[in-house]
Amino acid sequence: MTTLLRNEIIIKDTHRGLWYEDGVLKRVLEAGRYEIPHESWLPFLRKPRVEVVVVDVRERDLTIKGQEILTADKVAIRVSIIVQFRVTDARAAIHNVANYEDRLYSDVQLAARRSLASMVLDEILTNRNRLSEDILKDVKESAAGYGVAIGRADVKDLVFPGNLQEIMNRVLAAERNSQAQIVEARTKAEAQRIDAEARAEVTRLAAQAEAEARRLKEQADLEAAQDRAAAELKALTDREKAGKIFRQNPALLRLEELRALRELALNANARIYIGFDQHAPLDERDSERPA
Repeated sequence: MTTLLRNEIIIKDTHRGLWYEDGVLKRVLEAGRYEIPHESWLPFLRKPRVEVVVVDVRERDLTIKGQEILTADKVAIRVSIIVQFRVTDARAAIHNVANYEDRLYSDVQLAARRSLASMVLDEILTNRNRLSEDILKDVKESAAGYGVAIGRADVKDLVFPGNLQEIMNRVLAAERNSQAQIVEARTKAEAQRIDAEARAEVTRLAAQAEAEARRLKEQADLEAAQDRAAAELKALTDREKAGKIFRQNPALLRLEELRALRELALNANARIYIGFDQHAPLDERDSERPA
């Protein structure tokens, strides 16, 4: 905040100006160049005394450092909080409070104490967002009353007592080890599941291949039986045709008999009986045997 008494003033786009005449606020100056009237010492030419207070409206950070606070489970922790804010109403920021930055610091500090005092240590460690949400909810409306808007409030640092820090390190190490074991167990279970699925798929494919092989063999056996039956039928048909031809041509039948006898004669162990009457006496058969 700056008070200017010069004859001219330039307000940058990052600031706003409060124009006072004899201590009375007359207007809020936007960005631009403004002329300030000269004062006159003559009573009849006296003009109001002009003052301009310049207010920065850019977003800024405010750090609340090292606040020692007792949690709901009676653990003393030191917490640092960083708050991002900007002035949205220059008139309210200057007129409603003596120092808007100091007031914001106090409001955030008290809001953080109220929030942390209602939380146990485990909740603070696992849910820092709640602190930010509580501060915003608690301070946002009151800060708007003196022209300040809060963008965010985050925990910057958490410091614990020495013995508690050691215990927490052990707990965190145990949690990390537990998480690593869980990940390892899940990985092993997943590998076993994949292996079981692969084995089942191999078994299924083998059974499918075996079934297909049986089907092909049965089909081949059926086709072979059909071929044999067709061949036998063809052979019977051919013999039937040959018998019919032989019946119609006895000479051809006689030639076939002679051909068969010639083939038998080529075999030394073959025995041929010709013209024997099985009912004739033995002496008659002997008399009929050629000399």
